Amino acid sequence: MTSLNSSIYGRRRVGKTYLVRETFNYEFAFHHTGVQNGDRNRQLSVFEKSLVAAGLSKCPKLNDWFDAFDALGNFLQSVPNKKKIIFIDELPWMDTPKSDFISALEHFWNGWATMRRDIVLIICGSATSWIVSKIVNNYGGLHNRLTRQIFLKPFSLHECELFSSACGLKMTRMQVLQTYMILGGVPYYWSLLRRGLSWAQNIDFLFFDENSELRNEFDALYSSLFKNKEPYIQIVRALGKKKTGMTRGEIATTIEQDHGGTLSKTLKDLELCGFIRTYTSIGKTKKDTLYQLYDNFTLFYFRFVEGNPTKDPQFWSRSIGGGTYNAWCGLAFERVCLQHIDQIKNALGITGVISSVYSWLYRPKNNNETGTQIDLLIDRADGVINLCEIKFSQGKYEIKKKYADELRQRVSIFQSKTETKKAVFMVMITTEGLVNNEYAGDVQNQIIAEDLFR
Repeated sequence: MTSLNSSIYGRRRVGKTYLVRETFNYEFAFHHTGVQNGDRNRQLSVFEKSLVAAGLSKCPKLNDWFDAFDALGNFLQSVPNKKKIIFIDELPWMDTPKSDFISALEHFWNGWATMRRDIVLIICGSATSWIVSKIVNNYGGLHNRLTRQIFLKPFSLHECELFSSACGLKMTRMQVLQTYMILGGVPYYWSLLRRGLSWAQNIDFLFFDENSELRNEFDALYSSLFKNKEPYIQIVRALGKKKTGMTRGEIATTIEQDHGGTLSKTLKDLELCGFIRTYTSIGKTKKDTLYQLYDNFTLFYFRFVEGNPTKDPQFWSRSIGGGTYNAWCGLAFERVCLQHIDQIKNALGITGVISSVYSWLYRPKNNNETGTQIDLLIDRADGVINLCEIKFSQGKYEIKKKYADELRQRVSIFQSKTETKKAVFMVMITTEGLVNNEYAGDVQNQIIAEDLFR
């Protein structure tokens, strides 16, 4: 067996550290966690303490990271285990400015670890963009050195249902869906839900109680991922005000930032970390790419938590059914659907059909035209395009004449502007299905929330 170098990355609180510790039964030859916001000296000082805690009786003074990794190598040679597992958590925090951390890591791996058959190095980090750019896509000394990589994604609706059941929460599927609309699939957030509380009471407890667990999570989340969080927050805040998303140019104008490489990197970082998504409409070029806020937790925070002066511990319970709540439900449910595209394709019976997924937006060029937006569009290789409308409702959704006319116009505009030769099927994705009236027949396929759990 040759030495292995594995990376695990994913957003904060998704369970990366837990996965590694449980997999290896907490048995590591060396285990270290980087220090958030620590400078080079602080990082080296804590690394020295980790070496001593692992069993190094006398640690030499660590002047730089080359010294640190030399000390680690010397220590590991004295460890009798046949397989020596090194687990370094929150590795991105250790890469401070002008520290030569990556160079030292490359030297340690190439100059020492690869010469042995008993070394397993596992690195972990919440800063997904750093892991991808510095490790996964490394073209220097770590190029092709990564044996395994795991991008640990949040739970799906089905997995959250299993988790809530295992925790004894006794939630209906509608309650699981509504909780997912707020917390996304982040396991740690779900672990904070309390048995014996209703869905609404739990949200009050997590966000609006005097000692709420998640009221300050937003700042902690972005601080843990980005060394300078403000440009990232500026962008997601701007996108949070635009349902359909914004072009790169619109973002630059809104946040008064230039169009250069810095903005491109910031947008890419946000996309890699799962906070935003990009989409390009059929027939459009890359410069027309739209950026859209994608993260459930961030969307909820902007709508209900940030700037909320209330000290009402039952704020959420009292907000249910109001105008702001209803508008948020529609937007949040749409995001959940976009996060479960595979389940939607399965419900349509097209998992074996090659297809591309888009959203579609047409902005009128003059006052005589009508613009339109399509929430989700599936362009299939079998000569069909599914135009998916997403609607959240308590109970069955009723298509009335005005909305039926809007749907017909939407299809007409889409066919006219794209000049597609494919058949266009209207799909309604709702929570509990459609009321069976004279307009329901205009819809070729219905998908309900239950389908998203499969």
